[in-house]
Amino acid sequence: MRARQPKAIQHALHVLEEVARLGPGVTAQQVSTSLGMPRATAYRLLNLLVQEEYLVRLPDLSGFALGSKVTQLATLVPTAPPPRAVRQVVDDLRGRVRAGVHLVRYDGGILQIVDADPDFALSDEVRISRDPHVSALGGLLLDASAAFVSMSSPIVPGRACLAVPIRDDRGALVAGIALATTPARAASPEPLLAVLRETASRLEPLLA
Repeated sequence: MRARQPKAIQHALHVLEEVARLGPGVTAQQVSTSLGMPRATAYRLLNLLVQEEYLVRLPDLSGFALGSKVTQLATLVPTAPPPRAVRQVVDDLRGRVRAGVHLVRYDGGILQIVDADPDFALSDEVRISRDPHVSALGGLLLDASAAFVSMSSPIVPGRACLAVPIRDDRGALVAGIALATTPARAASPEPLLAVLRETASRLEPLLA
């Protein structure tokens, strides 16, 4: 796509914005219908954006999601610190559990780290922000309907993570809170999930 093709650039940006608005898993047909764009044009632009790594196809080929170049741009923008009321709720949980507590937001299909636990550092903040497959918080982004996600870290051996969603009053995923702990504790997750869900319910009116 060349600079002398402003219409094509404009259409590609509209497609990118629509994928961000509709969220991971949006199909070419949905993009075409939402934008009132011919299906062939939508397919062509989606494929171009995938080639340029602004979009990715989901592993099951069910739809599209924002790609690495978009998340790279997003991570260059400093995330605003959370409000004091949010920090107080998160700090309260940190005082009750022997684990790392991390809070993120999901804006336009992008994972933004809002409050990382200073005493239990994230294994790789940049990679976690850019690749949703490597963390439980990213797992919530990939499956926005999940009640929780549990996984062992592919980055740090001997570490596991539990994450629960924070939703708005329409049930849409807006944020997530996670505990970084040991695989043994994550294998019997109910006690940890109980405190995570309690905290998530306190954060919902503050973040939604």
